[in-house]
Amino acid sequence: MPGFASLLVASAAVRVASLNMCSDEYLLLLARPQEIASVSRLSRDPADSSLWRLGQRFPGNRGNLESALKTRPNLLITMGGGGKSTALIAGKMGLRTLDLPFPSTIQDVANGMTLVAQALGDERRALPWKARLARLQRSAPATRDAIFLGAGGNSVGVQSVEAGWMRLAGLKQRSLPGGRASLEMLATRPPAVLLRSAYRRSERSLGQTWLEHPLASPKSSKIVTVDGRPWTCAGPLMLGEVDRLRSQM
Repeated sequence: MPGFASLLVASAAVRVASLNMCSDEYLLLLARPQEIASVSRLSRDPADSSLWRLGQRFPGNRGNLESALKTRPNLLITMGGGGKSTALIAGKMGLRTLDLPFPSTIQDVANGMTLVAQALGDERRALPWKARLARLQRSAPATRDAIFLGAGGNSVGVQSVEAGWMRLAGLKQRSLPGGRASLEMLATRPPAVLLRSAYRRSERSLGQTWLEHPLASPKSSKIVTVDGRPWTCAGPLMLGEVDRLRSQM
């Protein structure tokens, strides 16, 4: 990453604002409290983030540069493109920026942890997380046919980072047309394991109503309810999800 060496500043001098819920996870897991200027508002919301209790300890921003400036950061972290104009304006104001790519593999998540730890001035902070990941990878069990099921039958791709985390838990995401499960398929070809996301389950919507159909809970499948919030970003919080899934298989 061009110019990234300039991010290696003394930890005590860093004040970081994260503009994206997914980049918030990396910051909240790796930074010391005095290094966090603000996080996105979604990471302070119990409905969206399982780190909300931690997120509420810090000011929230609206995911843009203007709102983050109020918390006086000297480093901005976002994910998936904060916009060239944001980086350009931030640079003119003397602010450093780190834009993490959305992960497509588990290695991308590991790389993101390293980059954020480096930006905080201490790459070693990522080592415990990476060691935990390595232990899970060494002990990965044989996989069983599985489907991740969200509202409206929405699922994940077989080559996605979510499917990678599932493999670590001993589950092989089934290939689905259009990335979506149908009630007919669940009735006629139920998976061995059905992961049902509890993301915003209390909200009334057509997608949630779809999940309540009897065919969406095939009796021949082992049904495991998962907290859908970590799956939104499929980032470092998924280590805990893998542990929980393994304990329920």
